[in-house]
Amino acid sequence: MTATDSLRVCELFYSIQGESTWAGMPCAFVRLSGCNLRCSYCDAAYTWSEPGRERSISEILQWLEKYPGVLTEITGGEPLLQTDIHLLIKRLIDNGHRVLIETNGTLSIADVHPQAIIIMDIKCPGSGMSDKFYRQNIKLLRQRRKIGCRDEIKFVLCSEDDFHWAVDMVQRYKMHLLTDVLFSPVTNLFPPKKAAAMILAEKLPIRLQLQLHTLLWPGQKRGV
Repeated sequence: MTATDSLRVCELFYSIQGESTWAGMPCAFVRLSGCNLRCSYCDAAYTWSEPGRERSISEILQWLEKYPGVLTEITGGEPLLQTDIHLLIKRLIDNGHRVLIETNGTLSIADVHPQAIIIMDIKCPGSGMSDKFYRQNIKLLRQRRKIGCRDEIKFVLCSEDDFHWAVDMVQRYKMHLLTDVLFSPVTNLFPPKKAAAMILAEKLPIRLQLQLHTLLWPGQKRGV
């Protein structure tokens, strides 16, 4: 590691993991700045509208030492835009951390450490960004599954149309046989009860996800 190894960081915070199959667990978050998408429902626009702060890998690791034994999630924005993320992930895993990385699926995951857990947020049409998905990532997820990786796929749903689009993607690529699949309704646009009823009707092994942190800290955008 050299003195120039660094990442542009939006915020560092410790909270309850609010999403994924790891929801409910204590988690140290590294939220990076910058994003290559502009989703219609984005709840973290400050990650790309504000410059963030350049922090060395050593500085980030030092902060994370305060939270040994809990999950570490690297999120954004889009964390894979910053190439030094792979160095951070390797150092964390070498130090015994369990690392989650949330990515929007538009950039290749080929270089992501096999012991990191990818949470791939595939964008539905309601986001305005569904055409940006890098479909080669499905093949890469299959390859990771073969070597024992435990990744996840998430769809954020704005409407019934998004639901049907996501189901088509799941069935077309047999995602439910590949990894855990989560459907997360935007609650002010697509009622969770409606999403639950539609999941039951589909009879697919899809997990309904509600954002736990928004229930615990309603209206709070940062640090949760």
